[in-house]
Amino acid sequence: MKVNSKAYGPIEVDERQKIYFPFGILGFENLKYYVLLDAKQQPFYWLQSMDVVEIAFVLIDPAVFRPDYKLDVSKDELKEIGIKSKQDILCFAIVTIPENLSSMTANLQGPIIINRKTRVGRQSINADPKWKVQHSIMQELASLRQETC
Repeated sequence: MKVNSKAYGPIEVDERQKIYFPFGILGFENLKYYVLLDAKQQPFYWLQSMDVVEIAFVLIDPAVFRPDYKLDVSKDELKEIGIKSKQDILCFAIVTIPENLSSMTANLQGPIIINRKTRVGRQSINADPKWKVQHSIMQELASLRQETC
């Protein structure tokens, strides 16, 4: 299937990359269909709207820079997208990338949760107050490196 993407222009994607968000994403509730794309620069991904080419989110797996990240969301919200076990869950954080790349942050308070089997997703609010809207990815990675030395 062909998709117009913000990052790569028109590209061919596999049908399995299509994700349905029945409630949209916060602030973009009217946009329901996205595709999940690998970014050229790992460990990032693109969540590209299929309806509006200008709407695309950079994502990261929180475990990359916060191995202690725990998803604390309502079981009802997980049921709404068909999650029956932890193995069904793909979890991402939306990344904000300012001009100064060393200041990029990830939203750990509002994770993007995708059912890997059904490819249905939602954005939820993590109930643990430890997780904020802006976590500095570079600072967290630097802390991790210091801890392992």
